[in-house]
Amino acid sequence: MNIGVFCSANNQIDSAFFDAAEALGQWMAQHHHTLVYGGCNLGLMEIIGQAVHAGGGTTIGVVPRLVEQTGRVSDAVSVTISCEDLTDRKQIMMDRSDVFVALPGGIGTLDEIFTVAAMHTIGYHAKKVYLLNLKGFYNPLAAMLEELDKDGMIRGHWQTYIETVDTLDELLKKLA
Repeated sequence: MNIGVFCSANNQIDSAFFDAAEALGQWMAQHHHTLVYGGCNLGLMEIIGQAVHAGGGTTIGVVPRLVEQTGRVSDAVSVTISCEDLTDRKQIMMDRSDVFVALPGGIGTLDEIFTVAAMHTIGYHAKKVYLLNLKGFYNPLAAMLEELDKDGMIRGHWQTYIETVDTLDELLKKLA
């Protein structure tokens, strides 16, 4: 299975998020799943890429040219797919992934989550995004989605497209 992972490229975040990224990467390598990700050498991206790579797994880094030009491509990337920008990256990741996991992240991660979900609602694919809600990280987002759902702003129920899971074990069961 090709698992698209969206996550932070920031190093100054909670260490529990790094631990989870590493454990997910190790699990992916052990179960022969391919990581499809941004391929950056910072933050959770670097940790999960290194964990998959160290376990003998395959990593596909979908890397915008600007990231390449600034030397921020991880050496854990097995296959590099260069792309023009973040819009291209999201489309390539959607095409290459069977399912998505969002570890904690910022604006870019939110953009990726909502792009995949919006494409699902329109019918371009039926792929789900699992939010790893460590330490309640995604609770505010889930509350906002509940409010949007209650107000009739979402086609169907948002959990058809986006599902929160509170622990790594719960996520791994969903992916198995």
